[in-house]
Amino acid sequence: MIRRDSLYRRLLTWLLLPLLALGGLMVLQAWMDARRTADRAYDRLLEAATLAIAEQVQWQEQRLWLDLPPAALEMLATDAEERVFYALHDAQGRYVTGNAELPGDPREVGERADGLLYRDIVWHGLALRQGVRRGRLEDWRQRERFEVRVAHTREGRERLAAELLRGNLAYILTMAALAVVILLLAIRAALAPLTRLRRAIRARDPRTLSPLALSLPRELAELRETLNDLLARMRRVRANQERFIGDASHQLRTPLAGLSARAELALRQDDPARWREALEAMHTTSVRTSRLAIQLLSLTRLDNPEYRPELASLDLNALARQAVRTHWNACHRDAVDLGVEASPAPVTIMGLDWQLEEALGNLIDNARRYGARHITVRTHASPPTLEVEDDGPGIPAERRLLMLRPFHRGSDDHEGSGLGLAIVDGIARTHGARLILGEGSGARGLRVTLRFPGDTP
Repeated sequence: MIRRDSLYRRLLTWLLLPLLALGGLMVLQAWMDARRTADRAYDRLLEAATLAIAEQVQWQEQRLWLDLPPAALEMLATDAEERVFYALHDAQGRYVTGNAELPGDPREVGERADGLLYRDIVWHGLALRQGVRRGRLEDWRQRERFEVRVAHTREGRERLAAELLRGNLAYILTMAALAVVILLLAIRAALAPLTRLRRAIRARDPRTLSPLALSLPRELAELRETLNDLLARMRRVRANQERFIGDASHQLRTPLAGLSARAELALRQDDPARWREALEAMHTTSVRTSRLAIQLLSLTRLDNPEYRPELASLDLNALARQAVRTHWNACHRDAVDLGVEASPAPVTIMGLDWQLEEALGNLIDNARRYGARHITVRTHASPPTLEVEDDGPGIPAERRLLMLRPFHRGSDDHEGSGLGLAIVDGIARTHGARLILGEGSGARGLRVTLRFPGDTP
C-alpha cells in the first residue's frame, strides 16, 4: 500500500512550526511591551499627580495643610472610570488628609528620601497602582517632612495595553500572512525541478534506457545521476540478456533441428533397429543440448555485470577431492585415469563452491572428451592454486587466448559447445584469480591453472 505522504506537506509542516513558535514569542513580546508602555504612561501621570499635590502642601496653624487642586486627580481619572485615591501623611506617618488611608513607603527615611516609589498593591480587595512621594516644606521657618500617597485602579492601564496589543497583533498577523504566502510560493518554486523530473520519467518510453538529460539543481542532479547509473546498469543487464537470447537461439537451433529430423526419419521407418538407432542419436543430441543450455545459463550469469556473489571460506583440497569423486564414473567408463594430488597444508580461499565445482567439472569433461588418458587435479598452498592437468592433445600456444572466447572450438571438435574454458575464465574473474593455460608435464597435454589471490612464495 502506497503511503500518501507528501514532501510538500512535510516541508510546509517543518517550516511552519518554527514560524508558529516565533509568532507566539512575538505575541508574548508584544503583550509585555504593551504592558510596559501602558505602565510607563500612567506612571508619568502618577508622578505628575503626586508632584501637583506636593506643591500645594503648606504649614498653617502648627500643622500641615493641603489645598488640593481638582486638576491633580482629574489627570488620573480617564474615561475608563478609574477610582483615584490620595492621602497626605506627616513625617511620623500620621494621616493628615485625603480620601483614603493608603499604605506608605516601606523604605527607610534616609534611603532616597525625596524619591518617588511606584508599586502594585492590593488594598481592600482592589488592585491598585500606587505612587508615593516624600517631600519637605521649603520654608525658612519650617522644614517639616511629609509623604504624598496616590493610587488608582488599573482599568485605564489595561485598556491602553489592550489597544497597544491589538495594534501590534494586526501588524504581526499581517506579517505572518505575508510570510506564509511567501513560504508557500518558495516551497512550490523549490519543488518545481522535482516535478519536472517526475514528469520527464513518466513521459519516457518504458523500453528507453538512455540517460536522463535534464537541467536540475545540485541536489536533484545527484538523484538524476543515480538514476542514470541505474539505467546504465539496466542497459548492461538487457544487453547481457539479449546476448544470451541470441547465443541460445543460435546454438540451440542446430541440435533442435537435428532432433526433429531424427524423429521424422524414425517415424518413416518400420524396422525396430532403425528406431533404436534414431533413439540413441536423439538421446546423444538431447544430452549435448541439455549440457549446452546449462553452460549458456552459467556463462550468462557470470557475464552479468550486476552479479555480486557473496563469497565464503572454502578449502580447495576438499573441492578437488569432491570433483574427482563426482566425475570418477564417467572417466572410468572411458578408461581415463582421474586422480587428485592435494596439498598437505590446508588451502583456504574466499569463493563460491558451486562455481569452482563447475569450473573443475568443465575442465575434467573437456580433457576427457578431447582424448586425455590421464587427468590430475592438483592443489598448492602458496599461493592458493588449483590445477587440472591432462595428457591429451593440448592447445597450441597461439590459440590459447582464442579458446577463452565463447563458442570458439577446435577445428576437429564437432561435439563441444566452445563454452567450457569461457566459463572457467568467467569463474576465475569472479574470484579475482589468474587463469593460466600451459603445457602439461613432458610438454604434453594441457595444464589449466587457477591462481587465487594470496601470498607469493
